[in-house]
Amino acid sequence: MRIAVYVPLLLSLLAPLGARPLSERCEPRLATWLLTVSSLVLGAASTISLGLLAVTGLIRFPLIAGLGHWSAQGAQRDDPTELSIALAAGLLLGGAVLAAARMLWRRARTLAAAAVDAACMPERNGLVVVEDDAPDAYALPGLPGRIVVSTGMLHTLDEAEHGILLAHERAHLACHHYAFVALAQLGAAANPLMRPLAGAVTYTIERWADERAAATSGDRKQVARTVGKAALAARRTPVRARVTSAALGILGRRNPLATAGPVPRRVAALLAPPLRRHPVLAVATAAVLAAATLATADAAHDLHVLLEGLESVRAG
Repeated sequence: MRIAVYVPLLLSLLAPLGARPLSERCEPRLATWLLTVSSLVLGAASTISLGLLAVTGLIRFPLIAGLGHWSAQGAQRDDPTELSIALAAGLLLGGAVLAAARMLWRRARTLAAAAVDAACMPERNGLVVVEDDAPDAYALPGLPGRIVVSTGMLHTLDEAEHGILLAHERAHLACHHYAFVALAQLGAAANPLMRPLAGAVTYTIERWADERAAATSGDRKQVARTVGKAALAARRTPVRARVTSAALGILGRRNPLATAGPVPRRVAALLAPPLRRHPVLAVATAAVLAAATLATADAAHDLHVLLEGLESVRAG
């Protein structure tokens, strides 16, 4: 436990370095899965590690040690963790749990509101057209979801571009992209070091939808023009609050990892040949996640052995 418990925390410091390569070099669908799972696993592993460290501090106090029939004196003698580190871990653990719980509550409320809004919208084949001169388009999660498009956006794009827009938004709904965003953000809520990974997911889901639209239309250049045209039209109009923060539109959001905005990067990716799966990055990511998981399990086992020993000391 002297080393293993710190491995997930160390890997969390290194993980953000892989967000940009994964989002730009891997096929978008694979990149989204890798980034989302990484955010979740490392967020959970680091939180568990903090919990293990906090427990080693708590069992030093006789009142708490008595609840588990452990020897407080034995814990003070044999505990591998400094008390100051254990107390700091406890404070960080409390913050992580509160942040994750708050994020879950807010996301659940948002998705519930989106489902209610979607059910109340008059639609035709899942499409809702709203009278609004501001160009806008987004996918609204629900049972079933809705694609909401403003008349301003329809007037901005021609008929062929309408099909690309709808293919993009249908990809968001069909692939449940809102779930990937929510899960990645949950990992980032538990561990703020995962925020670059969660930010990268908001980019890769747009790239994933772009590629689905390109496959449907058969013309990558036309999809690139449509993305750029829609983005330029939207920038001329002040952005208003949408029905729900879970809505994922063709316009995308600013990626904190990028020196350029996400739209230029998406257009450049569409004008280039499709990305292939990157086995080296995928294997490296899997190795990092396996190391974090095994280290957490090993630290938990060591704590279990320590607690069993403290029971024997008290019994003796």
